[in-house]
Amino acid sequence: MADTALSVPRRSPLAGAAGRLAAVTRSSGGAVRLAELPFLAQVNVRLDAKGAAADAVGLALGLSLPLEPNTVVRAGELRALWLGPDEWLVVGPPDTQRDVEDRIRAASGDEHVAVTDVSAQRTTLLVSGARARDLLAHGCPLDLHPRAFGAGRCAQTTLARAQVVLVARDEPGAGFWVLVRSSFAGYLTDWLLDAAAEYIQEA
Repeated sequence: MADTALSVPRRSPLAGAAGRLAAVTRSSGGAVRLAELPFLAQVNVRLDAKGAAADAVGLALGLSLPLEPNTVVRAGELRALWLGPDEWLVVGPPDTQRDVEDRIRAASGDEHVAVTDVSAQRTTLLVSGARARDLLAHGCPLDLHPRAFGAGRCAQTTLARAQVVLVARDEPGAGFWVLVRSSFAGYLTDWLLDAAAEYIQEA
């Protein structure tokens, strides 16, 4: 019997907001840059940081799982975010979650490791530009000064009362990733657009 299932184009949580995000970027003269990075692979990993699986998984991914709290380790296009003493989030390019998950499972062998694909749970907002820290500071309780939250840091926190994972990217001028649950993405985008209005006036 022929497959009659309709192929539905994938749509990101913020597909309808792309124009508004781009408009703020233009209007601010580069003071802030806002964009969605949809469909990033996100794989949650839980294991004993002192066990054999930690080293094996690190080798399989080509990076060492970070052991220092709230830090990020990057290798190529993969990043491992420290979420807790036995928990990490591995973030990679779109549609690579199956490969990442398979590599982790194969490397862990008989060791006790929990691996969960959470890619559909969140989307990612890019917040960059000269005033990116100021913009985020309007709604985030963390001290975002570079001395306290510099490149290569991450944290589970709130932004405008929405739970997020905030990542200070380590590439020069790359700004921040805000990983937010898809159900809160529209609300948080509206808040960012509203908060960015003052930088449009300054431009």
